[in-house]
Amino acid sequence: MIGQAFHSVIYVPIYNALVFFVDLVPTHDIGIAVIIVTIIVRVILWPLSKRAVKAQMDMKKIAPEIEELKKKYKNKPEEQGKAIFALYKERDIHPFAGFVLLLIQLPILLGLYWVFARGGFPEVNPEFLYSFVAVPAHVNMEFLGLINMAGHSVVLALVAVAAQFIYTRLSMGPRGSQTPVETVEASFSTDMAKSFDLQARYVLPVIVGFIGYTVAAAAPLYWATSNIFMIGQEYLTGRRF
Repeated sequence: MIGQAFHSVIYVPIYNALVFFVDLVPTHDIGIAVIIVTIIVRVILWPLSKRAVKAQMDMKKIAPEIEELKKKYKNKPEEQGKAIFALYKERDIHPFAGFVLLLIQLPILLGLYWVFARGGFPEVNPEFLYSFVAVPAHVNMEFLGLINMAGHSVVLALVAVAAQFIYTRLSMGPRGSQTPVETVEASFSTDMAKSFDLQARYVLPVIVGFIGYTVAAAAPLYWATSNIFMIGQEYLTGRRF
């Protein structure tokens, strides 16, 4: 049931989008098709992305208040949770917005990986195509004539690492700016926050790079393009630059 839903809702639409743009691009470059599909996905997710960034920034602003609530209800975890969520509600903050965005992206990334893992290219399977999508005369698997999209690419993996690191740095701000939380009395929760901060900044990009190298090159190309798009989004909105 889940596999069938994944096939119909994720795999088939991604496959059709890639085939459509491969046919449209003059060079029939599958890598360029991946980039176009990624940008379309990011535009669709733009409202969610904006909401996630806003939530992240708002949570930083109220970090000292959160710490005060944790100290106040130190021995009453249930009341502590209620007080924190009441503060979120009062300030109209959605703390799980970033998590929701990640949950939406993961099936897309998995679908893209599966398209290439199942040998969807260069031979196009017309059985999965919508009526308005034509079978391209040729599929160029070499991105810009250099990188095989069905193979492994250390270059794209490194680009994905760099893009992830830069975007995380922009979205979370410099570590030096974390003083409102760090000046509060040390606690288990602040130690956890610092640990998460370090992992998000340095461990996550390494994981992205490792996975990006072990799977088809289309996956790190998607992830790098997605993060570069979000870096541009930060620039256009003027939040970080």
